[in-house]
Amino acid sequence: MDNNDLRKNSSIVVDGVEQAPSRSMLRAVGFEDSDFKKPQIGIASTWSMVTPCNMHINKLAEDVNKGADEAGGKGIIYNVLTISDGISMGTEGMKYSLVSREVIADSVETVSGCMGHDGIITIGGCDKNMPGLLMGIARLNRPSIFIYGGTIQPGPNHTNIISVFEAVGGHAAGTVSDLELKNIEETAIPGPGSCGGMYTANTMASAIEAMGMSLPNSSAQDAISQEKVEDCLNAGEAIMYLLEHDIKPSDIMTRAAFENAIKVTIALGGSTNAVLHLLAMAHTIGVNLELDDFTRLGKNVPMLADLKPSGRYLMSELIKIGGIQPLMKTMLDAGMLDGSCMTVTGKTLSANLENVAPYPEGQDIIRPLNNPIKKDSHLRVLRGNLAPEGSVAKITGKEGLAFSGNARVFESEEDCLKGILNGTVVKGDVLVIRYEGPRGAPGMREMLSPTSAIMGKGLGEDIALITDGRFSGGSHGFVVGHVTPEAVEGGPIAIVKTGDRISIDAEANVITLEISDKEISSRLAKWKKPAPRYTRGVLAKFAASAASASEGAVTDKYL
Repeated sequence: MDNNDLRKNSSIVVDGVEQAPSRSMLRAVGFEDSDFKKPQIGIASTWSMVTPCNMHINKLAEDVNKGADEAGGKGIIYNVLTISDGISMGTEGMKYSLVSREVIADSVETVSGCMGHDGIITIGGCDKNMPGLLMGIARLNRPSIFIYGGTIQPGPNHTNIISVFEAVGGHAAGTVSDLELKNIEETAIPGPGSCGGMYTANTMASAIEAMGMSLPNSSAQDAISQEKVEDCLNAGEAIMYLLEHDIKPSDIMTRAAFENAIKVTIALGGSTNAVLHLLAMAHTIGVNLELDDFTRLGKNVPMLADLKPSGRYLMSELIKIGGIQPLMKTMLDAGMLDGSCMTVTGKTLSANLENVAPYPEGQDIIRPLNNPIKKDSHLRVLRGNLAPEGSVAKITGKEGLAFSGNARVFESEEDCLKGILNGTVVKGDVLVIRYEGPRGAPGMREMLSPTSAIMGKGLGEDIALITDGRFSGGSHGFVVGHVTPEAVEGGPIAIVKTGDRISIDAEANVITLEISDKEISSRLAKWKKPAPRYTRGVLAKFAASAASASEGAVTDKYL
C-alpha cells in the first residue's frame, strides 16, 4: 500500500505549500524531508516520577519510537499525566484519581487529534491511566495499540504495597512494631513497575490483552525485562500492519471482545474497578454494556487464580509460568471465549492462542477448570432497597457468602479509618462510608486504607464495609462498593443510621437495609442535599458531569 494511503490524518497537517509553517516547526523536533511522507505514530507516554508504576516508561517510549521508525513510520512521543493512587490513598488528593482517567482520555484525544497522528501507541503503568488511554484512542478510532508498562518485583518476604497498608492496621492492633513497620515501608517497593498482585493495574492490563488491544503477553511481563523491551519494539511493526489494513479500535473493541475481557477478569479474580472501567470503555467505543452483564457472564465462569489480595501469589510469579495466555487458551478450548475476535496482531484471538503451551505441571497459581477457587464469579452485582440501581462486591468465598450486622455510619473515609484504628469499630459492624461517590466526594475515592486497617487488625472475617465510593484492587474482605444511587443524589445509603440492621447476601445478590419502606420514605423526605464540596476547578467539573458508577462514571454520558 502506498504510504500516502496510510497518512489520512498527517497529510492534512504537513502536505502542500500552505503547510510549510507546520513542516518548519516539525523540522525543529527532528523531522527530515523523508519523514513527511511517513505515517505519523503518536506515542502517548505516561512517564512520571510521581510513582514507581510509571518511572521507567520514558525508556519504554523510546523503544516504541525506535520500533515505529524501523517499521517505516515516524514516531512522535508526547506525555500525558498520571497520578498515584497508592501515594494519595486515604487523603483528599485521592479524589483526583478517577478524575485523571477522564483527563488522560481528553489528553490523548486532544494531542493526537490536533497533531494529525495516523496511528497511536499508548503506554500505561497505573490504574486509571490504562482505561483513560483506551478511552482516548477509542474516541479517535484510529489504528492503535496499548502497551502495559509491566509489573513490579516483590519486596523481601513476598511483600508489596498492600503489605504496607495492612501493617498500619497491625501496628494499631499492637501486632506490628515500630521497627517492623519501618522495615516494611522501606523494602516493599524495590523498584519500577505496577503494584504486584491482581490489583487494578494488572487486572486492567489483563482485560485489555484479553480484549485484543495489546500484543500477546503484554499484560504479563516484568517492568524491567527484555520481554517488555521487545513488546515495545514489536508494537512498531504491529501498528504499521493495522494502518495498512485499516484495523481500528472499533474493529477490535466489540461486544464479544468486552465479554472476553470480563470473563478473563473473573477467572483471574480481578479488581472491582474493572467493572467501572469496562463500562466506561464500552460507552466510549459505542458498545452497549450494562452492570447486569457481569452477573450474566459470571454464572458460567469460575475464579481460577490464586493471586493476591485474597490469594497467595503475585503477578511476577504468574509471569514465570506463562502469564495469562495459557489461561486464555484453556478458556477458549472450553468454549468460554469468542476466538473470532480481531486483535492488534491483525489475527483473531484463536490464531494468537493456537500454539500456546499449557501451564507447567505442578504449578498451583492457576487452578484447573474442574477444581476452581470459586465455581462462579467473585464479582457480584448486588441490588436491594439499599442499592436500587446496583452495587459491586468482590466475594471470593474466603470471606463468607453472607453478612448481617448493625450499621456504623461514617460521613467520610478519614472518619472511618480513625474509628477502625482507635477501636470504635467492633466485631459485627457493617461500616457505612457515604458521600464518597463520583459526584459526592467528588471523585469516588478507593477505600484501601480502611479495608487494609481492618485486615491488619485481624477483623477481616468479622466486619463488612459498604460505600458509594469504590475499592482498590488491593482491598479484600466482605466489602461492597459502587452503591447507587450515591448518597449525594439522595440514594438510600444517605439515610442509614448507626444501629440500623443491614444484611448482605452474595449468593442471592441482595443487599438490604432492614427497615420498612415507610421509614425509608420518611427519612428520604427529610433528607437535604449537601452543598457541593468544590465549586471551582477539575473536581467541580467532574462532580457536575459524572454519570453514576453503574454507568461507568463517564463525563459525557448525557451530552
